[in-house]
Amino acid sequence: MNVGLVIVSHSSKIAEGVCDLAREMAADVPLVAAGGLEDDSGVPLIGTSLEKVLEATSTADQGAGVVLLTDLGSAVMTAEMALEFIDSDQRSRVRLARAALVEGAVAAAVEAQSGADVDAVTRAAEAAIVALDPTELEPFVSHAAAAPGAGESQTPTGGPPVEAAWELPNPMGLHARPAATLARMMSELDVEVTVNGVDAKSVMLLMSLGLGQGKVLTASAVGPDAQKAIDLIGHEVANGFGEL
Repeated sequence: MNVGLVIVSHSSKIAEGVCDLAREMAADVPLVAAGGLEDDSGVPLIGTSLEKVLEATSTADQGAGVVLLTDLGSAVMTAEMALEFIDSDQRSRVRLARAALVEGAVAAAVEAQSGADVDAVTRAAEAAIVALDPTELEPFVSHAAAAPGAGESQTPTGGPPVEAAWELPNPMGLHARPAATLARMMSELDVEVTVNGVDAKSVMLLMSLGLGQGKVLTASAVGPDAQKAIDLIGHEVANGFGEL
């Protein structure tokens, strides 16, 4: 079973849309929208609902736990209130992530899809930050996302790197779904691997590269599974990530 995600937003459309986006990359992860309010006649309103959050948390929890992600301030307060109403047994496996809603949900969903526990999924959500300037597309990570010993040298060990480069043939290039595919594959290997200079195990960093059709994807891998990693990336690129 996988950790579930609950998306808490002031807007039902935003919550549902974030779930739809994350579901494209994490088909096995329970994703439940808890967005907006309704008036007595069922007309959707902007706001947050404690009842919706509680119901969504119950639905998303299939035994592995739940991570709540929120948009604006009062959504956080609603989620915090929900935690107080959850019974103690379930509360031990529910987390509230302090994360950007969209980026956090995507990163958390990919992590949950890999079978990670609720704390690892929460960390993935909170570490998901990419550049805000679309003209630069230079990725960066928060302190939470930095590897242990961030001030120390992080030069990989394990022999010379295995490297390769390919031109992306699929129309959308390295968009969300292919990025998630690569990140999951690389996370399962004993390897340190970069794609165009960023950590290939981070779906958000891969997406931030903005590599479209015809762009060159360059990979470098070090470690016991280095050649396997390069072969897997090459296979996925050659097949257009299943989109050709």
